[in-house]
Amino acid sequence: MNSNRNIPGSELAQIGWVVPDIHAAVNFLESNLGVTGFPPPQHVSARDLDMTYYDEVVPGEWLTTQTYNGNVFIELVQPLSGRSMFHDYLLRYPEGGIQHNAFRLPVDEFEQVTGNLRQQGYRLLSKVDHPIARMAFFDTYQTLGVATEIMGITPEGWAVIEQMKSV
Repeated sequence: MNSNRNIPGSELAQIGWVVPDIHAAVNFLESNLGVTGFPPPQHVSARDLDMTYYDEVVPGEWLTTQTYNGNVFIELVQPLSGRSMFHDYLLRYPEGGIQHNAFRLPVDEFEQVTGNLRQQGYRLLSKVDHPIARMAFFDTYQTLGVATEIMGITPEGWAVIEQMKSV
């Protein structure tokens, strides 16, 4: 396989910020930059999602919200308790920042792309299989300065994305 074509047909789908105060972040984006449409933050549990962290499901909880900005989704995550890549990021950068960028592609390309990243030595930080998408987060901090999320979108997921864009 040509290693220059790691993510065939993918598109930048999301910019993920990890923040110490999700409400302050939403307020700033809405009040100062006109980024609107954030729904109320949702409480997320890694165990409820069977979301792995270094190949193990561990207790981790956070708040999250996201909005579509006309080009990409903007996701905000505020770690609450437990362990996760989000918690690690906030421990390292207490002020928060862009923690990951997500690229989406059809779910049938997911294994090829994630397998290729693993073969190149990128460590899998976290993964989750959801009915609308398979998601894998890779440690690309040394290469890109952020983690990279690969989202394999299911047919049902494409419909959900279109619905989220119209809110």
